Amino acid sequence: MDALAQIAGVFAMPFYVYQVVEGRKGCPRCRSSFEELQSISAEPLRTCPDCGEEVERVPTAPNVGFSESGLDDRAKAAGFTKLKRIGSGEYERQY
Repeated sequence: MDALAQIAGVFAMPFYVYQVVEGRKGCPRCRSSFEELQSISAEPLRTCPDCGEEVERVPTAPNVGFSESGLDDRAKAAGFTKLKRIGSGEYERQY
């Protein structure tokens, strides 16, 4: 698989945030919420992968800034350039 296909694959699999259902005990992971990389068509998780307690998906806004998935690092390694707009028609190279 080439670098572009690897980067594009990240967009097909979003991160979803889960946390323990209110009133349940849970473990440290699901009490504080956790991210899970899943296909858009995948069924939501029903239980915490660590403790098995019931969890629910938490509505979140899409992340269009910095990527925790390492997208910026992978794009840079593949030779892509990232530009940041600094003014009208002016851009600054980030990498």
